[in-house]
Amino acid sequence: MKNYKQQFERKKITIMGLGLLGRGLLYTKFLAECGADLIVTDLKTKEQLATSVKALSKFKGIKFVLGEHRLEDFKDRDMIIKNPGVPLDSIYIQESKKNNIPVEMDVSLFAKCAPEVMIVGVTGTRGKSMTTTLIYEILKSNEKFLKKNIYIGGNIRGVATLPLLKKVKAGDVVVCELDSWQLQGFGEAGISPHVAVFTTFMPDHMNYYKDSMEKYFEDKANIFKYQKSDDVLIIRPDMEKLIPRDIKSKLIIVDKKNVDSWKFNVKGDHHRENLACAVKVAEVLGVPESKIKKVISKFKDLEGRTQLLRTYKGIKIYNDNNATTPEATIAGIEALKGKNKNIVLICGGADKGLSLDNFVKVVNENCKAVIMIPGSGTERLMNNYQLLITNEVGKDLNDIIKKAIKESKKGDTILFSPAFASFGMFNNEYERNDLFIKIIKGLK
Repeated sequence: MKNYKQQFERKKITIMGLGLLGRGLLYTKFLAECGADLIVTDLKTKEQLATSVKALSKFKGIKFVLGEHRLEDFKDRDMIIKNPGVPLDSIYIQESKKNNIPVEMDVSLFAKCAPEVMIVGVTGTRGKSMTTTLIYEILKSNEKFLKKNIYIGGNIRGVATLPLLKKVKAGDVVVCELDSWQLQGFGEAGISPHVAVFTTFMPDHMNYYKDSMEKYFEDKANIFKYQKSDDVLIIRPDMEKLIPRDIKSKLIIVDKKNVDSWKFNVKGDHHRENLACAVKVAEVLGVPESKIKKVISKFKDLEGRTQLLRTYKGIKIYNDNNATTPEATIAGIEALKGKNKNIVLICGGADKGLSLDNFVKVVNENCKAVIMIPGSGTERLMNNYQLLITNEVGKDLNDIIKKAIKESKKGDTILFSPAFASFGMFNNEYERNDLFIKIIKGLK
């Protein structure tokens, strides 16, 4: 393993996008500790980023350019590290490339710096968080058996991958959740994870990809595009038609039937599919079935993924905050629906430009009421579709939850599953998640 500090010491690095989720903060701190000459630039203002800026205050070698980006900060630098949400066709990224400055991202840069570490990468429009967490929990619980250290990285809340360079040794395993943007970094680097899982592919982020499913898949496909003959790609059966026949890696198609009888506390067939993928990864890495089953039997639901928060006055309240597409919310409804229409759905938010036809059909057939979060997506839903059940838009999350409880009775289910993005009312989906949990836990 190379000396990680030497790779960044005295390097002139511009970090594009500090953010509020903690990931940008963590790898900025790591690079500052390595002695890098840093410019941190973000379109958010110093006031908006106050907590992140304060956390970096002890590092005197950081120059902050906030509330704007400047072309001059993308010239005469050794490296640009961009936040996943920054488009590759940004004029600032183009300026960097014009000046032959490498543009890097957190996870792919880690992979380039630590080629002796095994990367298990998980992507998919839906299911990647659950699958990543399941894989990590199984492997982490069997570290001694595997004789490897297991870490988690990628698109996990409050986790940055680059700082793992301080801990990892040759042969260790890092399990990474990888969205399409992070996989742009793998594409730029011409690398793919050693073990890849591709769970699902369906419309999402179409506002970013300008309604091109081809461009969306092109980024996602970086998870297997550069794999070698001794690498592995694991997929669900319905993904087979999307995978090119000439891939170099070993293709494994999972079968949910193999885990249908296993004790698993998470509701929904889609999560059984995620489980099947995770189990196959563990088997590929040599974990016996008996050891896998032991971990799975104790696994609790994951925050924000059809998570049972509490039962309030006989009403079960589920947090499915991370369902930010209509298809994801449909999966939540299918997992929780009963014989009677007993679901009160809380949904709505910022529009992602996705079709709502099937969503409206499933909601009308399976829900007794819909209470909506204000936003551009909610406006499109209300103006262009017919909801045949009780529906109204709340003022804020407190008001929305009160209305949902009023529409519910003992034996009913309140499902908080937005189907849209969080922007507008919230800074990000985690802020929305945390506020929902706080309100529900505070109900008297």
